[in-house]
Amino acid sequence: MQLRFRLGFDLHIAIICALFGTALFLIILSPFLVPAGQLDDLSGSVLTVDNLDKIDGINPVAWLVYWMGDINCHQLKERSYFLNDNQMPFCARDVGIFAGAVIGFVIALFIVIPMRWQWLLILVIPLVVDAALQELTAYESTNEIRFITGIIAAAAGAIFISNLIAVPKKEIVSEPTDDA
Repeated sequence: MQLRFRLGFDLHIAIICALFGTALFLIILSPFLVPAGQLDDLSGSVLTVDNLDKIDGINPVAWLVYWMGDINCHQLKERSYFLNDNQMPFCARDVGIFAGAVIGFVIALFIVIPMRWQWLLILVIPLVVDAALQELTAYESTNEIRFITGIIAAAAGAIFISNLIAVPKKEIVSEPTDDA
């Protein structure tokens, strides 16, 4: 696999990177926008709003981020990190996925890494194996493993997606002239 520096600035990659970066920033900021220790157990189910009563009345920005986490993440207490003595709005694996996406898109802004879908599949396998083992067996992963597998899978995905959405730079070819 050959690495090349990206020539020029790709606005498409930058916009997606900024979106994921903003989301990650808000996920990290939200526990600090809530009084310390107010959100200590948000455990619930995916695709269900379980915690409206717990997030009622908090800062509107934090409320939106916690509401998004409530819908999209199980928010199990034991699978989440805590900041400001508050549970984060997304579990450790999801935070790793957001962080990995930011890392991957930042790398893709500067470096072209040709990644085939086979490499993407290989780099997603640790996340899938870790999650499947937890779901199907008595194995319980650690938050650090969940976070790291999330970073690896999402960074690979971001690099792969960047290759699909990057606008190719046209090379300027000088035309021969008849002056000679």
